[in-house]
Amino acid sequence: MIKFTCVPNNVNVFKTRNMSGFFGVVSKVRCVEDVFYGTDYHSHLGTKRAGLVFNEPGKGFRRSIHSIESSYFRNKFENELSSYEGNSGMGIISDTDPQPILFNSHLGRFAIVTVSRLVNISELETYFLGKKKHFTENFEGNTNPTEVVANLICEKGSFSEGIENVFNSIKGSCSLLILTNEGIIAARDKLGRTPVVIGRNENGYAVASESCSFPNTGYETDYFLGPGEIVEITADGCRQLRKAGDRMQVCSFLWVYYGYPPSYYEGINVDETRYRCGAFLAKRDNLKPDFVCGIPDSGVGHAVGYGNENKVPYLRAYSKYTPTWPRSFMPQQQGQRDLVAKMKLIPNKAVIEGKKMVFLDDSIVRGTQLKDNTADLRRSGASEVHMRIACPPLLYACDFLNFSESRSILELAGRKAMKQLGAGDDELKEYSDPDSPKYEAMVEQIALNLDLDTLVYQRLDDLVDAIGLPKEKLCTHCWDGSSYY
Repeated sequence: MIKFTCVPNNVNVFKTRNMSGFFGVVSKVRCVEDVFYGTDYHSHLGTKRAGLVFNEPGKGFRRSIHSIESSYFRNKFENELSSYEGNSGMGIISDTDPQPILFNSHLGRFAIVTVSRLVNISELETYFLGKKKHFTENFEGNTNPTEVVANLICEKGSFSEGIENVFNSIKGSCSLLILTNEGIIAARDKLGRTPVVIGRNENGYAVASESCSFPNTGYETDYFLGPGEIVEITADGCRQLRKAGDRMQVCSFLWVYYGYPPSYYEGINVDETRYRCGAFLAKRDNLKPDFVCGIPDSGVGHAVGYGNENKVPYLRAYSKYTPTWPRSFMPQQQGQRDLVAKMKLIPNKAVIEGKKMVFLDDSIVRGTQLKDNTADLRRSGASEVHMRIACPPLLYACDFLNFSESRSILELAGRKAMKQLGAGDDELKEYSDPDSPKYEAMVEQIALNLDLDTLVYQRLDDLVDAIGLPKEKLCTHCWDGSSYY
């Protein structure tokens, strides 16, 4: 029996805001380029490592893994493409461990990639070492979570039973792809926290984390896997190995921040949801600014929705400089990330000077970058700076995805404000209630800390309505602490 231990709320907040994403193809023709470009369309989901694997006729599995911390995915893999063959393969953008992992077991040879967070990885490691098992795929001195998942699969007599074992053994979340000699087995997290979608064309099938990877690679969206669903994909079709479960806790932040604008989750488009988020903020706002602007990139859709609803012009007070600074989170040290974040956003004084403006962004984590943005706007002559945030205040640690930029939950802007107000953890429920005086005081304190004229967060009920799924099907844990395993 694997023993679970709870993680206290004052720790366990990761330093990234990335999730990882995968892309696989099983085709009647060579699929190397499809896998390469499809994986590239997941680059916004991770910044540390990437990998490709192909099942080559007569040679078996061929794998390549590279660091992408200082370079683009395509630059690291493009020169290798001509050396690959095969009609089946998969790729991964991983913000955690090196992947894919290659395994030989009683189930046969296979390759595996995961989008996962194993909160109880220490207990799982102890469990396997106690059975005299060993781990070979280490990274940064830690056990590779994808290898842990593979070991859990190999405990059972079939891949579907093994994946069921993963669902029952881990605390956190895990969606995965397994490349076999027959095709690809795809499984979505037991509670559907992360997405898995299948596409098809005349030659076969693709499976991905992001549906936006399909149009330009020649696939049409065919099917969204349900929570806990397992399918086997070949060039000729898909076969269900496990039915979808009734309970779902899909991450709401997919629509707010993680997702690329053209993507769909549960059939709901990301950018349309962001427009609705902005519109809900506008409907509750009496502010009459000169213009609205979004913090690039994910704030833009929210700002467009706000401006359209309130009939306020959208202007670009900030331009994002992408030729050499495409991603603020590439460096691994926080000081360097903060510098790059500043380098990539250039304020336009001609638009800003003397103006009363409202800015929209997806969220406030620590608030460090936003405070720098506000200082830039003040120096550029802004008369008033108002902030509108597309989700509620972040107050709880995420146990399910690699979510936050902070190493400690106490660094979150909301928790810092609570501490300044003398509040304790036993008051979290009141501070997450948008109708309570304590919530109002917390938001005012955050605005003061960030030198904002006003600050308004999205109400959780409005966010749920903007997404369009029932509240019980959404994970909203980081805002209200409500989700479960």
